[in-house]
Amino acid sequence: MSASRAIGKNALHIQIGDITELCVDGIVNAANARLILGGGVAGAIARKGGPSIQAECNQIGGTYVGGAVITNAGNLPCKKIIHAVGPMMGEGNEDEKLRNATNNSLQLAANSNLRSIAFPAISTGIFGYPMDRCAEIMLNEVIEFLKQENITLDVYFCLWDSAAYQIFTKYLETKGLQI
Repeated sequence: MSASRAIGKNALHIQIGDITELCVDGIVNAANARLILGGGVAGAIARKGGPSIQAECNQIGGTYVGGAVITNAGNLPCKKIIHAVGPMMGEGNEDEKLRNATNNSLQLAANSNLRSIAFPAISTGIFGYPMDRCAEIMLNEVIEFLKQENITLDVYFCLWDSAAYQIFTKYLETKGLQI
């Protein structure tokens, strides 16, 4: 399943799949603040991308919740990985932290001359963030970012299952952006 929508001169895509297999300039890793590639999306990146990614994360050392850093992509088909640290439910100010993680990832992609990036549903796995709130916050941030005149970026949401896909596409419909 996949769907696309033009946002200004850019495009927003929502699909089901494995983010580590996408041929985009960059993928976003739902990271922890220490940048340790453990389970979920990060674990898949570590397994398929090889040890050079973790080695570079170790050199960086970490970032704050809501922050994002960029590394090589190892053996993955993309060029770069943006490691975005989303919030854990219950830590406080989660919505703002997710907004920041999304926006900082977008800014880092644009500043690094990436033309396409793919996001997972950040924080919705072991961090326990609700999928519907994730869709609302991340899609709002991406849509506003893509409306900027000076931005050239295609954004993909690569979701793991049809339930997440339905939540993301339904939210776009409520905004009048059927795809």
